[in-house]
Parts: sequence; C-alpha cells; structure tokens
Amino acid sequence: MGETNERFEDLLKRLEQRVEALESGDLDLEAALEAYEEGVRLARECHRRLDEAERRIEILRRGEDGEPVLEPLEPGRLETEEG
Repeated sequence: MGETNERFEDLLKRLEQRVEALESGDLDLEAALEAYEEGVRLARECHRRLDEAERRIEILRRGEDGEPVLEPLEPGRLETEEG
C-alpha cells in the first residue's frame, strides 16, 4: 500500500467496508481474495499510523529528565479536558 495521504478515518472506513463485504458471503472467490488482500494492506497501514501516533504522543509527554511520562488514560478523560 505504501505511503498514502488518505486520512486515518478514511482508511478505517475502507477497511470496515472490506470486512462487511467479506462477512456478507456475497463475493465470489476472486473478489473475496481481493477484498481480503486489500483489507490486510489497510489494516497494516492503520496499525502503522496508530504506532506512529503513539510514538509522537510519548515524545510530547516526556518529563523534565527526558524520560517518557506514561499515564493511564481514564475513560472520558479527553472529553472533560476538551469540553
């Protein structure tokens, strides 16, 4: 798949569409294989981007000593901080 300028959300939507198509059972063998192959590529790209985002967050969250400050994210924490 390589580097793409598509937004993460768009890639995830395409992945969800491939999964739905495969789960429907309506695809012939060749179409199912193509959907599966593209799904694997999309899943890998999404995973790569999530890993990259995690690394960026860790860099931003370094303490004064340069060591990462890792804090568990509590459910709903972002919503209360943003709004």
